[in-house]
Amino acid sequence: MRARQAGFTLIEMVVVLAIIAILALMAVPSMQARLVREQIVEAMPLVDLARRPVASMWSTARELPQDNAAAGLPPPDRIVGNHVSSVRVEDGAVHVTFGNQANGALRGRTLTLRPAVVEDAPVVPVAWVCGHAPVPQRMTVHGRNRTDVPERYLPLNCR
Repeated sequence: MRARQAGFTLIEMVVVLAIIAILALMAVPSMQARLVREQIVEAMPLVDLARRPVASMWSTARELPQDNAAAGLPPPDRIVGNHVSSVRVEDGAVHVTFGNQANGALRGRTLTLRPAVVEDAPVVPVAWVCGHAPVPQRMTVHGRNRTDVPERYLPLNCR
């Protein structure tokens, strides 16, 4: 009588390794997209530095700053962070350029947040349109959208 062998056969091991490899290949792209989205979200506190004076200027003077100086902000290349190389105000819009330690898919790309206002109702607060998001009804958006971050990396509220 032959003794029964314990353990896995070579074919079983190859099948298991193939399944693990397929699962790993599927997980890597989604992990990269999540990492890039997290870096965009981490940049938002720097964006808030620029959004506040823009909204304040609209509520007090009903006009939008043309640049960083008019908004009372430092030059664009002085507003930086781990993933941000500059924050620029242009006609009220806030343009965030990613750089420094940003993921390669994000480095050198720009995300724009544009102010949307109700022209004849100054008490209505400024709404911010992120990236390619639709403009709220009955609101006028100001500034140019310079967003060139691939849509798959944008947070949901920016698509």
